[in-house]
Amino acid sequence: MRVGLQAALNDVNLDAHQPSSQRQLAVSISAIAESLNRHAPLNLCLILDHSGSMNGKPLDIVKQAANRIVEQLSPGDRLSIVAFDHKAKVLLSNQHIENPAEVKVKLSQLRASGGTAIDEGLKLGIEELAKGKQDTISQAFLLTDGENEHGDNDRCLKLAELAATYNMTLSTLGFGDHWNQDVLERISDAAGGTLSYIQTPDQAVSEFDRLFSRAQSVGLTNAYLTLTLGSHIRLADLKPIAQVSPDTVELSVIQEGDQYLARLGDLMVDAPRVVLVNLYAGQLPPGSQQIAGLQVRYDDPNSGKERLFSEAIPVVANVLEAFQPQVNPQVQQHVLALAKYRQTQIAEQKLKDGDRTGAATMLQSAAKTALQMGDEGAATVLQDNATRLQSGEELSESDRKKTRMVSKTMLQ
Repeated sequence: MRVGLQAALNDVNLDAHQPSSQRQLAVSISAIAESLNRHAPLNLCLILDHSGSMNGKPLDIVKQAANRIVEQLSPGDRLSIVAFDHKAKVLLSNQHIENPAEVKVKLSQLRASGGTAIDEGLKLGIEELAKGKQDTISQAFLLTDGENEHGDNDRCLKLAELAATYNMTLSTLGFGDHWNQDVLERISDAAGGTLSYIQTPDQAVSEFDRLFSRAQSVGLTNAYLTLTLGSHIRLADLKPIAQVSPDTVELSVIQEGDQYLARLGDLMVDAPRVVLVNLYAGQLPPGSQQIAGLQVRYDDPNSGKERLFSEAIPVVANVLEAFQPQVNPQVQQHVLALAKYRQTQIAEQKLKDGDRTGAATMLQSAAKTALQMGDEGAATVLQDNATRLQSGEELSESDRKKTRMVSKTMLQ
């Protein structure tokens, strides 16, 4: 496995007479398979809510989804299962699966009862993953249908951050309409995973399949983008780096000496991570000027090697005496994706603050942005919700969750 690394500016030309110019740098990062050999083994933990509200069809469908994953595991893969209500228990300890039927029997015995303590499930899940993390791709899928009523949301975030330091990826699945999108998004964002919304029980199997396929496509792990800035170049002061594909996530920036680092987590073979960097360039002399350098640090579970480095690539701008813009339309799409996400975030905050008019206006702006980038599904959801607010209606929990989901990604 090796890293595929490409970069492009939203406008490669700079004005030699401009004292300051803002540019967005889109960086595409993926794993490139150099052979057809099987990837490193998967080390998967299913963390499943079996509280009382999951009774009946919801829990039955989740069991079916888990059974399908058991059937799809390859030789060498590891699985653990943690179940939680207001406390947590290990249903299946971390192990190679030699008898899938036995695992299915254990799943069939799971009954719905009790309340919800997400952090207890997370803690046990991380402990189980840790048992099999050596030279594997470690992933957890956390499913819940409720608020963390018996747990601590701040503890959830700390556990997710801890998982990331141990090179574990946590993806979250919200089931139904009564889970907390803020909590589940913070968990998945902190631990490099993805947030899924299972609106009806029948969608559970396909969502688990999607996450499992995504996990199987991981080639490299624990990746960090490292950025070195040229003379008279600086990062934007606020939120300078964000991932915009496959979902939108604000990334934390760490400074080490003269380098800036942003953690990406897993690199997939079939779905590049695209990161948008917001730069400001001071006045530069005419000619071709290197404004930044990029490199990726990563681990390769296939070889057991850690802290490897990709080839470093330069980012070059053309500084012109007679400035003519040269806009890159693909980078502009990424800029719009980030704008859609941030506009929707502002709308959600205004709604929390009781500013319904302001929230509707921002949702309309986000809808227009979605239309500009060709995301008609998101535009419909966002405009419909803006119209509801303008007509005096309340947004349902389903409306709010759809808004969050379409802000982060394009509907399929």
